[in-house]
Amino acid sequence: MKKENNMIKGSILKSVMRFALPIMLSQLLQYNYTFVDNIIVGRYASSAALAAVGNVGAINSFIIGAALGLTSGFTIPVAHAFGEGDRRKVARYAGSSIVIAFLMGLIIVVAAHIVSTPLLRLIGTPDEIIGLSAGYVNILYFAVPLQMLSNNFTAISRAVGESKKPLYFFTVSVIVNFVLDLLFVKEFGWGVKGAAAATMISHAVAATLTGLYVFRFNRNIDIKKEDLRLKKEIALKQIKLGIPVSLQFTITSVGSMALQSAVNSFGANVMAGFTAAARVENLTNIPMSGFGVAAQTFTGQNYGAENYNRIIKGSRLLLLTSVLTSVVMSLVLFFAGPFLVSLFMSEQNEAIMAAAKGYITAVSRCYCLVAVLLILRNTLQGMGFTYANTVAGAGELFGRLAADIADFPYRGIAIKLYDGNRHGVGAGVSDPDYV
Repeated sequence: MKKENNMIKGSILKSVMRFALPIMLSQLLQYNYTFVDNIIVGRYASSAALAAVGNVGAINSFIIGAALGLTSGFTIPVAHAFGEGDRRKVARYAGSSIVIAFLMGLIIVVAAHIVSTPLLRLIGTPDEIIGLSAGYVNILYFAVPLQMLSNNFTAISRAVGESKKPLYFFTVSVIVNFVLDLLFVKEFGWGVKGAAAATMISHAVAATLTGLYVFRFNRNIDIKKEDLRLKKEIALKQIKLGIPVSLQFTITSVGSMALQSAVNSFGANVMAGFTAAARVENLTNIPMSGFGVAAQTFTGQNYGAENYNRIIKGSRLLLLTSVLTSVVMSLVLFFAGPFLVSLFMSEQNEAIMAAAKGYITAVSRCYCLVAVLLILRNTLQGMGFTYANTVAGAGELFGRLAADIADFPYRGIAIKLYDGNRHGVGAGVSDPDYV
């Protein structure tokens, strides 16, 4: 057990910060898959193409978020075993999670292609962009098994305290994504399909690099062939932990899709404005999200080591640190957000900018609540209490639906309800939710 990966002893704040900073940078790079797609599509394709990419946000949260939620739950026992100091148990849980993640990815990719177009119609996607949206997701969803593997390998590394190496691997994959985006969208003129293809290939690169590290170079993990054979008891335990985290995403995503249908009623310009603003907002939320992921690993290791008082003390420190950070990031979003939104457009569009500014103003007022939610949610997940977060997700769903119903007579006003849930998973899937 490498000393620098061990968060069960020593200074809590120092060890958590050392672990969290690479996670934040990794999430920043991972987030660039979508961010770069949006900028290049918006500048070199059209505003309709940008609206089409943003329109699938709620559906992606439903499908991809559910998939990655599973991997977050699968790897919770890895952190517990690492805290116990049991290397063989670490390997068994890690190997089992890899096999389950890949098999579930294959199932999800088939289901996603079946339901994607009906869901686009269900949320009221305008006729002029439904073809673009469908073309984008039907290519993107082929990457789900790769994305699940990449996220699972990363979660395994983080469960044993290694957060730096995934940063290096995602740096490479983001560079690949950027180069291919320019090639496919700008040079070849493939539009949203080119952006989706670039993202799929970059996920394959990330999965390959993170997988090689887990199998060959991470000294805290020694996965043997027998560890890759599914054992009923281990698999069932991991699935029981993963399903509630996945449900947490799917439940709130149902509300997101209902709210997305309200945004669609405003037309392509408002959809494009909210898409760009949501991407900027996701960017400024990365520090709080990083602290949330760190909270899960810190809690998981100490729960396995039975350091319950350390969990309580660490949760308080993380909560205070995250709230103070959220105040700073809300100011950054409010003042710098409009400029960042303008990067998505080759020419200024007043309707798009007005929608984006309304979104940014609303969201920047509630970041403190987001910080509290992410720390508490990930602390519970670190201890294996994933069902509690499913109940909380159901509460978010009803809150969204209630707000949507209350706003129905006033369709001239757009209200964005922030979804802290979509930032709670280690690999990070960020999608806009708005009314």
